[in-house]
Amino acid sequence: MGKLLREISRSPSAASSSSNSNTTTSTSITDTVKGSHQFKITGYSLSKGLGIGKYIASDTFNVGGYSWAIYFYPDGKSVEDNSAYVSLFIALASEGTDVRALFELTLLDQSGKERHKVHTHFGRPLETGPYTLKYRGSMWGYKRFYKRSLLETSDYLKDNCLQVHCTVGVVRSQTEGPRNYTIAVPPSSIGQHFGQLLESGKGTDVNFEVDGEVFAAHKLVLAARSPVFRAQLFGPMKSQNTQLIKIDDMEAPVFKALLHFIYWDSLPDLAELTGLSSKWASTLMSQHLLAAADIYALDRLRLLCEANLCEDVAINTVATTLALAEQHHCLQLKAVCLKFVAMPENLRAVMQTDGFEYLKESCPSVLTELLQYVARVSEHSLNACRYGAEAILDGSDVNGRRVKQRV
Repeated sequence: MGKLLREISRSPSAASSSSNSNTTTSTSITDTVKGSHQFKITGYSLSKGLGIGKYIASDTFNVGGYSWAIYFYPDGKSVEDNSAYVSLFIALASEGTDVRALFELTLLDQSGKERHKVHTHFGRPLETGPYTLKYRGSMWGYKRFYKRSLLETSDYLKDNCLQVHCTVGVVRSQTEGPRNYTIAVPPSSIGQHFGQLLESGKGTDVNFEVDGEVFAAHKLVLAARSPVFRAQLFGPMKSQNTQLIKIDDMEAPVFKALLHFIYWDSLPDLAELTGLSSKWASTLMSQHLLAAADIYALDRLRLLCEANLCEDVAINTVATTLALAEQHHCLQLKAVCLKFVAMPENLRAVMQTDGFEYLKESCPSVLTELLQYVARVSEHSLNACRYGAEAILDGSDVNGRRVKQRV
């Protein structure tokens, strides 16, 4: 046995095969992820006198996995310019290290002649490559973007308003190797299977009476999805009669939607469920379903309802939504509603709604927060307070380090 192995190891064919090698390849791909934001600056004449080094910030916007903001300095950024120029910068508004990017800042001509003032990295050769931003608060732009005296007599200023368009291209690199095989994996169908189980009615062992209607369900499914149902059906304090459980203070369509989510793990068609096609009806159902989701500790359902209500914020429903957000501790939804109500063009109209009266009665503490938002808006600093409360308005970053600018 040992002799056979020694002879095989010295065979020419084995030596020849060992000298063969496989060649593999990989490719490095560098490209840009581009995104744009348009910043409208109204009341330009009122912004004058804000102070050298003080800026008006746009809302933040996301490009390439980072947050960005436009900073407009109506009195200029540098003391040596003595307010003779307006300054314009794009700033990294989220955490990041050595973020490489291309930029374009455009002051829009509002006369229709399209004689825009453009400073851009795109479409031209770069001697030193993309600009690198070292940390949050780093900026690229121009201290002497435009002479103030010329700006105020130009077509860039119309109805006391300026419009700035910004494009960011975040540079990213990735290396791709060969893919030897792929196997298509279908998406999970567990929700469909459980949903069909609910619709079939087979094996149900508990009934709920809601607003005169009876709904059949499966104890184990409910207990697996909701800790509240688990305690109610199997806990030490379980209901005495689990064959028919009566639920008060909830409408039948809302409970039907709740069951649909528990089994299907998705929202039903709310318009079809209510029989109404109006957005207001869909918003009302989302509000009721949000409260039900909180009662039964269905966190994902609650977030889905929050997302729907964020998209459908409107004058006639926002106050009620704000009250619900406060009562059920939905902090993201609450922030969206406060910001919407605090806008000068919305505030008076919202205050005339029945929902605002309900808000005052049920959540009086929210009115104090609303007043704070209104005060921030009136001072042109809402966004600066939200995303850069620690930033130094003289151009330093959040850590107090001076930021190098390109002029």
